Amino acid sequence: MGYDFDRRIDRQGTGSTKWKVKRFLAPQAGPEIVPFTMADMEFANAPEITEGLKEYLSEAILGYTGATEDYYEAVQGWMQRRHGFLPKREWFLECSGVIPAIEEMLAAFTKPGEGVLIFTPVYNPFRVCAAHADCFLAESELIKRGDTYEIDWADFQEKAADPRVTLCILCSPHNPVGRVWRQEELQRVAEICLEQGVFLIVDEIHHDLIMPGYSFVSAGTLEEKYLENCAVCTAPTKTFNLAALKVSNNFIPNRERMEAVQKRRGYYSLNALGYQACRLAYSKGEQWLLELLAYLDKNRRLVEDFLKAEMPQITVSRLEGTYLQWLDFRQLGLAPKELSKVLVEKAQWILDWGTNFGKGGEGFGRLNIACPRSVLEEALERLQKSGVCR
Repeated sequence: MGYDFDRRIDRQGTGSTKWKVKRFLAPQAGPEIVPFTMADMEFANAPEITEGLKEYLSEAILGYTGATEDYYEAVQGWMQRRHGFLPKREWFLECSGVIPAIEEMLAAFTKPGEGVLIFTPVYNPFRVCAAHADCFLAESELIKRGDTYEIDWADFQEKAADPRVTLCILCSPHNPVGRVWRQEELQRVAEICLEQGVFLIVDEIHHDLIMPGYSFVSAGTLEEKYLENCAVCTAPTKTFNLAALKVSNNFIPNRERMEAVQKRRGYYSLNALGYQACRLAYSKGEQWLLELLAYLDKNRRLVEDFLKAEMPQITVSRLEGTYLQWLDFRQLGLAPKELSKVLVEKAQWILDWGTNFGKGGEGFGRLNIACPRSVLEEALERLQKSGVCR
């Protein structure tokens, strides 16, 4: 079709959380400065979704609304077509988001004082979920090797063996380091968790955002014995930029685990527009996604090539999945607060700083490249002119 990802859209005054945060982090930044913080995109939504929602609203009565048969079929079709597994209807846990679903699961599956194991640096809301459940964190820091990251298997095994640890959250693909876990890595995590009696939650919200040359392996494709000890969390919201519509599809194959969650929640349904947007995305949005991925890959290469040629002191982790590049500023020799201050004031770079992601994040920053290419080009030029690498 030829979607226009180059068009710049003014989101000021729209209620965009990312742009509200910009005013707090960099009040001096001009209106033309696009923040590279939280993971939503600066692109227009797929017209197949927006036009479909208009059509739905022209006929709909917005009373209490639940999922329809074509909703489930669209989700199942997408998971089978794109990710190689067919979630059974009884596995579905619909929720307003992946993080709310994880919070529900922690409330149902853990007791106060138990431990939740995570791989750091990692998406900070995992820590918040553990805190809300009155659980302590067991953090296994990923090992940085060259331009990529690996799991520290000995450390993970040791922490999983702690009898106080009863649950593990794996981010797949991993936010913020951009790893797409291989089949053998995913299976090994699942195997260790099963051996140690640790329930595994796999957050796959970025599962559609995979760079060329890499293949995503869903936890939904694991053997049944691992699936019974696992929950798979997905949503169309990252893929299609639909976070405002509050919809996620989470799969819990274990019947007892599912019943434990359902027992706590009582009656529950999503926003009517969330159901419709998800159905439209999964039934009509595939071509938009394919063109988006090609565009994001060019943005990825733009940043990598520019920094390598012009500012080699700033290095980039290999981006395998997500649209979030993990930049290493440690060669600049700046303390975290000084680094953020210098980049905001001199380059008007508004990032998510590595310290927000826990152990292993100090000296790093997360750059959101889901924006028109001209925005990135201007930002890289500002960074070069700022003199931070002198």
